[in-house]
Amino acid sequence: MNKIYIVGIGYKPLNKMSVEILADAGTILVSERLFEVFKEYDSYPAFKEKVRVINKVGETMKFLRSHLGMQTIVLLGSGDPMFHGIGRQVLAEFGPDSVEILPDLSSIQVAFSRIKETWDDALLMSLHGGIDPARRRRLAHDINEVPSLLLKHGKIAILTDSKNNPAEIARRLLNLPYLSSAKVFVCERLGYPNEERITSGTPEQIVGQTFLDPNVVILLHTGDEQHALEVGLQNRFPHFGLVEKEIRHARGLITKDEVRAVAVHKLRLPQRGVLWDIGAGSGSVSIEAARLSPGLRVYAIERDEEQVANIEENKVRFGCTTMTIITGEAPEALKDLPSPDRVFVGGSGGQLPGIIGVVNERLPKGIIVINAVKVETLNEAVLLLEKSGFAVDISQVSISRSKVVSGQRHIGALNQISVIRGERK
Repeated sequence: MNKIYIVGIGYKPLNKMSVEILADAGTILVSERLFEVFKEYDSYPAFKEKVRVINKVGETMKFLRSHLGMQTIVLLGSGDPMFHGIGRQVLAEFGPDSVEILPDLSSIQVAFSRIKETWDDALLMSLHGGIDPARRRRLAHDINEVPSLLLKHGKIAILTDSKNNPAEIARRLLNLPYLSSAKVFVCERLGYPNEERITSGTPEQIVGQTFLDPNVVILLHTGDEQHALEVGLQNRFPHFGLVEKEIRHARGLITKDEVRAVAVHKLRLPQRGVLWDIGAGSGSVSIEAARLSPGLRVYAIERDEEQVANIEENKVRFGCTTMTIITGEAPEALKDLPSPDRVFVGGSGGQLPGIIGVVNERLPKGIIVINAVKVETLNEAVLLLEKSGFAVDISQVSISRSKVVSGQRHIGALNQISVIRGERK
């Protein structure tokens, strides 16, 4: 049975089995970039008449479809084809019975060996291309998540591309002052004879440089545990359940802890997508959401300059690099934002009809949660949401807290809050 053989190249000589498969092949498919690598192999002259250079993945897949079964085809891949490589897409289309894989080393393995650092404790990720072609969906992480991921894992290896390049990655790290001491390694042109280059430095040193493709970036966070405690990370603050005194706010204008917990639960946050936090106040809901779902892009919309300053400090303090602060008043401030998957309205400034009107247009599927103190706001929200075709449910949150007065513990009630959820499925 003729098969598709995916043979990884780039980092070590071809083994005996790979040479035999190339000898039996009717066609050897290779991209233009890998063709330059393959020509340096000692065995290339014996196979050069079989080589066909196809630069686009779509054309490669079309060739495989039309020739499978007619001849043995070898597809040359970079390094390990099963690590963010062509192997996934070929297997997804043709199935495991039609495909054999012979991997080389991966670029990640080589990069770690070049900088003499272990990699069994590292997070491995790709920013290459932004889309996983086999799964037809976004990659697991995007560039804005890198700082928070580095804080969590301490060591990351990244496959880059021309857009998500080393300088752009370093620029994201500079958004958080306590990552300024991180070590950045850029490993360029691995596997290309006489072209490899390893550059190391701080984010500030890397951000102004340009690097040749392909390259791999390795990040190491060198801050100690005490430093992390001082900047409000890791052990000091839990993953969920921040308390009011930990979040900078003014004049008591913050979504109370218990109400915030209910609101976040009602939002049913996805792992990825977009959240609008309208009337964000101190940004407490945005902060909780960004920490719970690092792949969520959070937009905190607030008109009050004092509150905006609080949000900015909280964003840095809690390392919420996927959070964007929008200074302005809704609904006008919403027009240039990406369409949401979730919306939270903590304060509407009397603009609830306009806000829900925009949400009605921009949220075909998803959830909106509105906190209301006044009965009038509750009634208006329910009427507008139902008129817009949302399925509505209401929870009323009554909180009583204890405090000690003259040595005696007393329990007093806070304002009752209505939490209104509208959902479209």
